Formats: sequence, structure tokens, C-alpha cells
Amino acid sequence: MRNIKLVMEYDGSHYNGWQRQTALKNTVQGRIEHVLQLMTGEKIELHGAGRTDTGVHALGQVANFHTQSQKRLSEIEDYLHKYFPDDINLLDIQEMPERFHSRLNAKGKKYLYRIWNHPLTNIFNRRYYLHIKKPLNVEKMKQAADLFIGTKDFRSFTALKSKKKSTVRTLSKIEFLKKESEITLNFSGDGFLHKMVRVITGTLIQVGLGELSVSEVKEMFEKEKRSAAGFTAPPHALFLVKVVY
Repeated sequence: MRNIKLVMEYDGSHYNGWQRQTALKNTVQGRIEHVLQLMTGEKIELHGAGRTDTGVHALGQVANFHTQSQKRLSEIEDYLHKYFPDDINLLDIQEMPERFHSRLNAKGKKYLYRIWNHPLTNIFNRRYYLHIKKPLNVEKMKQAADLFIGTKDFRSFTALKSKKKSTVRTLSKIEFLKKESEITLNFSGDGFLHKMVRVITGTLIQVGLGELSVSEVKEMFEKEKRSAAGFTAPPHALFLVKVVY
């Protein structure tokens, strides 16, 4: 039995997220598994490093699957390039030790969120940027972002409803890159909870708009409930950048 690792990018605009679900057939995982099953003649279970939500994109999603196929890696690569849909692209393929697992072996992830901060819409980037018309105070956003750095309980900043699962995570960086009207938020951490990046982004945007103060953000950690934090930023401007091993 071989263990094959794939690194992929995809446009999540037309998918119901990464994870295959019984009721939702149009998922990234489901589409890739279908192609792999046609190639191998086997029932394939693809393990993804991260479960991106509906509409979220990836620049470096990692997944692995086991197969008894004896095709060379170059043959698998050619097949996937040929039969993947236009919005999924294979970037790299490797044969891994049997025990490698794309999610369980991951040490961290990097995400980015894109904002177009201008009174007018840019029609050419509207599918991949969140349009904020009013000027954002990026310096205030940076001050608030510093509160998220370190090992903390992010229960107020996730859509996760289970009280049994730990909501403690470590964020090592939230970096702001501004180029004219484009603002990119780069997140690095050991792991991210359901919708965590989007809730943090929404909260920071409200700080930048003057709707929330830095001190109010600090209080959100103490309240430990989702209703205490800001809005959930929409998914179309979020990208999984890299999985760190």
C-alpha cells in the first residue's frame, strides 16, 4: 500500500467547502476523490490538512491518500492534470511513509484575507476581495491584532459549538500588508478553529471602522462566547496559503 501526498490550489467559489458530505456532493474533496477512484479503480479516501469552508480558496492545500496502484508518480501527475476540473490544480506530488497523515502531522497553517478599501468597487477583483468602502484605520487594526498573538482561548472567535473540544490555539503572527487600496491580512498559527480567521478579520475590520475599540476586543476574550466578538467576514476573500510540517 502506497501513501501519496498531493499539494493543490483551488478556487472555492463554486464548491460547498472541502469536506465531502452525504447531502452536499459538490465538494473539493469529493471531486478529487472521484478522479482518483477513476484512475485507480479503488475506493479512495482523501485526507485533507484543513477543512476549508464553502467559498474559501486554497493556494497550498495538502492531502494524502493510500493506494495499491503501481502507476509512477509522473503518470499520476499527468492524469490529475488532465482530469482535474479547471478550478483545481495539482502543484506537487510525493510518495510518503505509510504513517504520514496530512492533518495529524501538520504543525501549523498560514492563511490570508484580502480587503479592497476604496469607495468604488474594483470589478476585476471583487470575487477575491472583501470590499470596504469607508477608510480603515490600519494602525488601530494592528493594535487590536496584537491582542490575538500568543496561546489563548479563542472561544469567542469561532463558530464551533461544542463545549468539549478545546478552543485554545497559538497564533504566532497577524501581518498587515497595504498597497494603495489593497490590504492583506496574513495569519500564522498552530491551528485554526471553525471560521476563526473570518471572525478575527471581521472584528479587526470593525476596529478599523471605529465601530469597536481595542479595549472592547480585549474584553471579548474574557466573555468566551461567540456573540461577544465581531461579524464573520465572508469566505470569498479567504485563502489557505500553506500547511507547515
